Amino acid sequence: MHQLRLFQVRVTIERAYELTPDIADLIGELDQTLAASYPPEQRHGIPLERLFEPNVRFFLACVDGAAVGCGAIALFADYAEVKRMFTKPAMRGRGLARGVLARLEEETRSAGFALLRLETGIFQPDAVHVYEAYGFTRCEPFGPYRDMPNSAIGMSLYYEKRVS
Repeated sequence: MHQLRLFQVRVTIERAYELTPDIADLIGELDQTLAASYPPEQRHGIPLERLFEPNVRFFLACVDGAAVGCGAIALFADYAEVKRMFTKPAMRGRGLARGVLARLEEETRSAGFALLRLETGIFQPDAVHVYEAYGFTRCEPFGPYRDMPNSAIGMSLYYEKRVS
């Protein structure tokens, strides 16, 4: 378990192994946020029912015991991909996303991967700012995105970071 102290609150970032109501609520809020800006074919999140498959590692961020953020990595043949990254709007700007990214980076290295990638959308400027400030750099579409038509990825941005 990771614990951070931000603004006199206790933050924990722990791996989750099963679906809980808190996780369902966070993913539901994330899905609503994305649905407001992107059509279904432009959203590439892991479905809720697949968050706990063997190649996915999901982490829940809590402040004083309340779930306020999350993030996951999906492990592929030669890279890990950040998935389902979200922080409740009221908790943004406090370093929570950086804490989750640090935990995802650590998990990526522990799983034996040196490259962490992600896909985000053009209407997520706050997320883009966090990723770039954390050391991610723009890259070309990777993995399954390479073969998707523009109608499915035209609103996507791609990033990667060496973590070894």
